[in-house]
Amino acid sequence: MRRVRTEATHLPRWLARWLGIGGQTPQTDEAGHRHATWLELFLDLIFVYALAAVVARLGDDTTPSPGAVLAVIGLFVVLQWAWIGQVYYDTRFDPDDVLHRMLVLVALIGAGAMTLGVDEVPESVLLPIGYLIVRGVLLLLYLRARPSSPMARTVTTVYLIGFGSGWLIWLVSLTVPAELRPVLWIVAMVIELSTPWVGIRWLNRWPVDNRHLPERIGQFTIIVLGSALASLLFAVPDHPPPHMILTAALAFLIPAAVWWVYTTFVTTRLLQRRLRGGQAYSYLHIPLGGALLLLGWALGQVVRLVDDNANHLPLELRLLLGASMVIWTLCGLALYWLWARPSRARLAIAVYGVASVSLITATVHQPRLMLSLLSLAVVGYAVLVSRRLTKAGAANQNLEG
Repeated sequence: MRRVRTEATHLPRWLARWLGIGGQTPQTDEAGHRHATWLELFLDLIFVYALAAVVARLGDDTTPSPGAVLAVIGLFVVLQWAWIGQVYYDTRFDPDDVLHRMLVLVALIGAGAMTLGVDEVPESVLLPIGYLIVRGVLLLLYLRARPSSPMARTVTTVYLIGFGSGWLIWLVSLTVPAELRPVLWIVAMVIELSTPWVGIRWLNRWPVDNRHLPERIGQFTIIVLGSALASLLFAVPDHPPPHMILTAALAFLIPAAVWWVYTTFVTTRLLQRRLRGGQAYSYLHIPLGGALLLLGWALGQVVRLVDDNANHLPLELRLLLGASMVIWTLCGLALYWLWARPSRARLAIAVYGVASVSLITATVHQPRLMLSLLSLAVVGYAVLVSRRLTKAGAANQNLEG
C-alpha cells in the first residue's frame, strides 16, 4: 500500500528547537509495516472518556426506553465516525511534521467538547461544536494533502465534497431550535456515511494500509471492550460477598470470550489482501462496537440486580442483552464473509450462537441462572469459532506461501 507524505511545514530552527518537535516519522516494524504513532494513541485517550459519557446516559434504569437506547446508539455512531475519519487520513498520508501535530491537538479539543456535550444533547451546543472542530481539522488535513499527487487529488475530492456537505449541515444545526437539531444531525450523518460508498470506485484505486487500518480499528474495539468491562466492574459492590464475586466472574466470561474471538480473527489476517478501500470492514465495526458498549452496560445491570437479590430480569434488559450478543455474532460472520464464503460448519456455529443466546435471554428470567447459561453458551461459541478461525488462518498462510 502506497502512502504519501504531506509536504513538510518549514519552521524557523529556533522555533522548532523551542517546541522540541522535529518530524514525526510513522513507526514501522522490520518489514516496513506502519504502526500507530504516539499521536494516534493520544487521540484515542479522549475517546475513552467519550464512550464512558455516552453509556452513562442510560444510568442504572434496568428498563431503558427505546428512545434512550437509540440516543446512545446515535451518539456512539457520531463518536466512532469522528474517530474513523482521522484513521482513514492517517492510513493514506504520513503525518510527519509540526503542523500536523498541532492540527490533531486542535481536533483533541473538539473531541473533548464532544465528550462534555454528550450528557446534555440536544440542548447543549458542545457536541455539534466539538464535531465541527474535529471534522473541520480533517477537512483542513485533506486540503493540505491534496496537492501531493494526482491520486491524492482524486481521493481528497471525494472526501471534501461529501464530508464538507455534512460539515455545513452540522454548522446550520447551531442556528435551529434544540428539538430540531437531531434531525439535521441525522441528515448530515447519512450524507457522510454514504460518501465512501458513493466514491468507492475512486477510493478503491488507492487501497488503505492493510495492516494499519485493522490495527487501529482493533485498538478502538479494545477501547469499547474496556468501557464494557468498566460498566461491569462498577456494578460490583465494595467488599463483595462470595456469591457476588462468582456472579461478576460469570459476567466477565462473556466480554472475555468476545475478546478471544476478535483477537483471534484479527491476528489471522484473513482480510489482509481484501480490504481495498476498507469500507465494508470499518462499517461493520460500527454496529459491532455499539453492541459491545450496550453489552457491557446490560451485564452491569444484571450484576446489580443479583446484588439486590432480584428474582426477575426485566424484559427490556433481556432484549437488550440478547440483541447485543446477536448483533456481535452476525457482525463477526459478516467480517468472515469478506474473506470467503462461510462453510456449512461456520454457518452452523453462527446459527448455534444466535439461537442459544436468543433462547436463553427470551425464556430465562432468573438473573443468576440466565447469566450462568449465557456465559456457558458464549464461551462454547468462542471455542468453536476460534478453532475455525485458526484453521482458516493456517490454510490462508499456506496458500500465500
